[in-house]
Amino acid sequence: MRTPSATLGSALFFAAAPGVVAGLTPLWLTGWRPRHHLLWPVPLGIIGIVLVTAGSLVLVHAFVRFVTEGLGTPAPIAPTRHLVVGGLYRHVRNPMYLAVITTIAGQTLILQRGILLWYLATATAVMVAFVHLYEQRALRARFGTQYEQYAQAVPGWLPRLRPFHPDDHPGHPGHPAAD
Repeated sequence: MRTPSATLGSALFFAAAPGVVAGLTPLWLTGWRPRHHLLWPVPLGIIGIVLVTAGSLVLVHAFVRFVTEGLGTPAPIAPTRHLVVGGLYRHVRNPMYLAVITTIAGQTLILQRGILLWYLATATAVMVAFVHLYEQRALRARFGTQYEQYAQAVPGWLPRLRPFHPDDHPGHPGHPAAD
């Protein structure tokens, strides 16, 4: 896939997936109206704003990685040509899902709406199930040993502090033993 096609495909998928999950659905559930009487102190609202901002930035970063490093999109119908293991993917395998979860958690703190807490739990469960039931299998089938070694080195949900370096692992492209 060429970069302009990957960029357009990723932009469309951004609107269709995280845009709906972390944007339109919370809007539909709350109308972006906070609870009439805010129960939590202002600092929690500020933390919520920080979480929404951080989640949004991580999402954009992850989508850019798919275009520039993977030469494709995050959409299953237009996958990447290369396994994406750079940037934030050096610390955690699922930064995109974590970003969506973080964004919804931030909205929950800002708006203080119980429905968002239930939605956060449901959305998280669906994303985790999707990763375990479909995505990991698809990546193993597509990238084989390269994905296996990456999955063993990088946690799926809790980021590691020390970044993963593919060239430190035999079998990854660029490692002397793989050439």
